Amino acid sequence: MPFSPANSDLPAAPEAPAGAGLLDALQHQVAVFARRAEQTRLGGVGQARNSMDRAAYLLLNRLDLEGPMGVKALACGMGIDSSTVTRQVAPLVDSGLVKRTSHPEDGRAVVLALSPRGLARLEEVRSSRRELMARVTEGWNEAERESFTQLLTRFNLSLSELMAAVAEAGPAS
Repeated sequence: MPFSPANSDLPAAPEAPAGAGLLDALQHQVAVFARRAEQTRLGGVGQARNSMDRAAYLLLNRLDLEGPMGVKALACGMGIDSSTVTRQVAPLVDSGLVKRTSHPEDGRAVVLALSPRGLARLEEVRSSRRELMARVTEGWNEAERESFTQLLTRFNLSLSELMAAVAEAGPAS
């Protein structure tokens, strides 16, 4: 079904020039989503609600899914700078959620790994966020949840590819 304010509970985008309506509606809905996500921090429900920031969640999740790795590999996989990873991982190490060890083949290199405490904390947050997603999509059937997830994944990948291309092209002259 095509988008129209009549089939959305969200505020409608302002009037746009002819031909730009759907893209304007999309950018408006993305802006509303970003604001609401920031307001709730998609923190979930229960005791774990709002208790882990986005950067920490993404770092811990990647270490859980891909295993121990160096700062450079972690930064590359997340599409961010190594100095950003170093800065973001420091409090996770200090709080015992991430372990920092020497690389087995190169003692000068650092390997980051999810600690048992980090895994337990990540599971608490995942459970809380899973419950939030269940509540938000309560009236949706599985096909709608799957379709939305696929489209959002595709959207995020497109954003990542665009940002990588812009970074590769360098600053505009």
